[in-house]
Amino acid sequence: MGLSEKNRKKSLRYSVLDGIFYSIMFGFGDSFFSPLGVFLNANNIELGFLSSLPPALGSLSQLLSNKLTSLFKSRKYFISSGVVLQALMYIPIAFTVFLGDFRVLLLIMFVSLYALFGSIFGPAWSSWMGDLVKEKERGSYFGNRNRICGLFTFGAFLLAGFLLQYFKDNLDREYMGFILIFLVALVARMISFSFLMRKSEPRFVRATVDKLYWRDFFKRVKNTNYGIFVIFLCLMNFSVNLASPFFTPFWLNDLKWDYLTFTFVTAVALIVKFLFMPVWGKAADKYGTRKVLTLTGFLMPMTPLFWVFSQNIIYVIFIQMYSGFVWAGFELSAFNFIFDITEKRTRSAYITYFNVLNGIACLLGGTLGGIIVRSNHLFWSQYILVIIISCVARYLVALVFIPRLKEVRQVEHISYRNLLMRVLFPAGNRGPVINFILPRLRKKRDEEKS
Repeated sequence: MGLSEKNRKKSLRYSVLDGIFYSIMFGFGDSFFSPLGVFLNANNIELGFLSSLPPALGSLSQLLSNKLTSLFKSRKYFISSGVVLQALMYIPIAFTVFLGDFRVLLLIMFVSLYALFGSIFGPAWSSWMGDLVKEKERGSYFGNRNRICGLFTFGAFLLAGFLLQYFKDNLDREYMGFILIFLVALVARMISFSFLMRKSEPRFVRATVDKLYWRDFFKRVKNTNYGIFVIFLCLMNFSVNLASPFFTPFWLNDLKWDYLTFTFVTAVALIVKFLFMPVWGKAADKYGTRKVLTLTGFLMPMTPLFWVFSQNIIYVIFIQMYSGFVWAGFELSAFNFIFDITEKRTRSAYITYFNVLNGIACLLGGTLGGIIVRSNHLFWSQYILVIIISCVARYLVALVFIPRLKEVRQVEHISYRNLLMRVLFPAGNRGPVINFILPRLRKKRDEEKS
């Protein structure tokens, strides 16, 4: 049975509310798994596993996604069950601090289960949203949704960091700060669940996939747009994960940042990312996701190398602003490109294949990064070498694979220079920050006049 336009739009609004409380959960929860690992004195190998093993296991779990969706006979109820189980995992995560000598290993296990329950329904969610969001509005809808959610992530992240610092400095009960923020994350996820249940689900047609697809995929990888994209993104995320798990210990241990500094610096990237996401989304709708992916794919690899030159706080803020800007375009275009190059009938299964390979790539990257960090003594910080290697690897992947990707939609032509200028200065000479604030100032002025 089809879905009316009224119910479709209502479901998209509920999806925004679901995303808002998911973002609050993320700001209080996921963002502080690595700091908790540092607090528990996890070594670099353990920190690598803490960052890379959970998403890898979560990706592998998606191999069961189609079968479980059929078992539940509804994407909605399958996803809802996973959300509840994911939320409940915050209870053992919060109280890991009391679990003795094996608490780091138990933390890795609990976070892995958390990621598994949160990832297993990923293809079903993407399929559901793919049915709700029309093709021509994907970039703008997801860009605006991500911007709104990002603001709540930003606020939740700042508040969580403040609470951690308060419990550490004023009450000498740092562990209580972790317990509090993770319990808040649990409550937020359950509120998210309530809005998820209000969304309508269009009629679901189960994907039918060639059983030999895995073998055929590797045979045709050089000639298939989807295959090239999957290999590109897997290798890029492998390169990113060489270094990404180790920025938190680099900041907290080597640079001696407190939780407020850590939170503020991380939040700068978050807020810039989500301010620019709707701008990148509109650009992708008009000029093509491949164009945005190419531009940001060559701007993004430089971000880790900036940390080698200076750790001055003003300089660091500019690094994070640049990082948020380019990652906004890269993440959004990569997400939307999957929708562009897959058919509705097989999208859920294809996303599963990608997520499995991507999870394995991230695990291998984090593991290799941990080994490099442990054996490196070349620089003042043991993390510098893996940061440099990550930067070089990202550029090699971009140079080899990005030129081979093809745009599949009819879009307007624009040079990369002009695209960059239009994203930086949309609507004339105003940037996204001004475009975000100005309408609200005008609304306030009109309300005061009335």
